[in-house]
Amino acid sequence: MRCLITGAAGFVGGPLVERLHGERICELAVTTRSAAASFPTSVRHFPAEISSETDWTAVLKGIDVIVHLAARVHIMNDRAADPLAEFRRINTAATLNLAAQAARAGVKRVVFISSIKVNGEENDRPFRHDDTPMPIDPYGISKLETEIGLHEIAARTGMEVVVIRPPLVYGPGARGNFALLVGLVRKKIPLPFASLKNRRTLVALPNLVDLIIAGMKHPGAAGQTFLAGDGEDLSTPGLIEGIAAGLGVKPMLLPFPPAL
Repeated sequence: MRCLITGAAGFVGGPLVERLHGERICELAVTTRSAAASFPTSVRHFPAEISSETDWTAVLKGIDVIVHLAARVHIMNDRAADPLAEFRRINTAATLNLAAQAARAGVKRVVFISSIKVNGEENDRPFRHDDTPMPIDPYGISKLETEIGLHEIAARTGMEVVVIRPPLVYGPGARGNFALLVGLVRKKIPLPFASLKNRRTLVALPNLVDLIIAGMKHPGAAGQTFLAGDGEDLSTPGLIEGIAAGLGVKPMLLPFPPAL
């Protein structure tokens, strides 16, 4: 099997490439935005800016499976003049351009890393893969529109599509709110979350990599949508306690009215 990983230098892409290469699961080609990214000599590296105009002809030659990780990720305090347009430009138009060219090149399967934000922001029961999508923010909307477009390409061409919607992914190198929380716990800053009874599904980076590889290889994955998760839902205080245990510090949790 010959596979292409986009966004191969990223938080998920790096460990995925390492696993695929180390276990010789497939012959690897990768794309990154930077030519400076380093990979083993047996890995074909194509520095490429992903857009709706990118010509993928040389990259797609001989490829059987694509794992598409490259994306404009969820951004807190987004400063783009039109965030939805910017997410659509990179996450939707650029992805569908790649997928259309992949189908013409004879690629058999595309594994698209979407987001649980396609389902929505919160619910009174656990989200399911077959729930009616209810994205709220521009990032989630762009991911849903990409999923729809990919399935339309699959229906026209016969190329298989596998969709994976991860929740928050944690592991070495995690950024965003998770990194912020780790920093607060490490500094032993008192956190007023002891009374919270919420539940949230997370996924460890190695578990997500396992799921992606299954999506690449398993015959039954074609046409399916998978929600990723560790199988153990955590409250906010439970998450903080776990982080503290990993850091070898005592969690500083204070009771506080949840409404506040």
